[in-house]
Amino acid sequence: MEVAETPEELVSKQHRKEKKDLQAKIQSMKNAVPKNDKKRRKQLVEDIAKLEAELNQKHEEELKQLNDNQDGDKVDTIENGVEKLDLDVEEPKETKQSRTSKAQKRRDKKAALEKERESRIAEAEVMNLSGFRHQEKLKVSEKLAERQLQIREISSDGHCMYRAVEDQLGARGHALDLAQLRTLTAQHMRSHADDFLPFLTNPNTGDMYTAGEFEKYCSDVESTAAWGGQLELRALTQVLQMPIEVIQADSPTIVIGEEYKGAPVTLIYMHHAYGLGEHYNSVEPLKEAPKEEES
Repeated sequence: MEVAETPEELVSKQHRKEKKDLQAKIQSMKNAVPKNDKKRRKQLVEDIAKLEAELNQKHEEELKQLNDNQDGDKVDTIENGVEKLDLDVEEPKETKQSRTSKAQKRRDKKAALEKERESRIAEAEVMNLSGFRHQEKLKVSEKLAERQLQIREISSDGHCMYRAVEDQLGARGHALDLAQLRTLTAQHMRSHADDFLPFLTNPNTGDMYTAGEFEKYCSDVESTAAWGGQLELRALTQVLQMPIEVIQADSPTIVIGEEYKGAPVTLIYMHHAYGLGEHYNSVEPLKEAPKEEES
């Protein structure tokens, strides 16, 4: 009799098929772009990386959902009393061994999937050293060097934009910390809702945020690690009465709040800083490389 496949085996098989299909699609994309067309080849590399990243993220989410469902099934079984029955009839030894074996197989399968996931992450990190992240950092560093500046790394924890602004303000002697910057941003957006609400839409319906949804958005800005973007930068320029410039590798520098005077707060926007994630860094004066001692 054919043994039914476990949910883990079915998911793993589906993932292998999707990876194989993606590789076929990528090969077709490569064949469609002439090798001497540098502009299209560059875009092709970015498109391929995006497709691979999206598939990896999809697979990780499906594995997490599978594990969550299995944990939920176990809880339901306990709550329904199935595992609480204490029968006097001794279970056959062969049945016990079979159940133990299946449980161990599930654990082994889960461990193998986790190991495969860690391996993919490690491979992505290796690719990044010679890929998008490395190239992006080189381009940004070249732009900054022309202004006698260099990248000042900011931790990636959801607060990176605010931490980068905090770092810039601290270098100027302004004592505003992360929590204060988030609070000021949220308060300003609430009090100027007409300036921000039209740019926020519900991702499910496409409709403009309701008053309740907008308040929830502002509350997240104030009290969570919600990632900051251009709307929050606009609010910060108005709160600080300072221009903010955002330097990117492959795009012109964006200046927000040009109506304000004084030196701008300078941020770096990285598309590929962590894996393929977006991230803000700060800047600092360029440090000279140590000179070699004369012999």
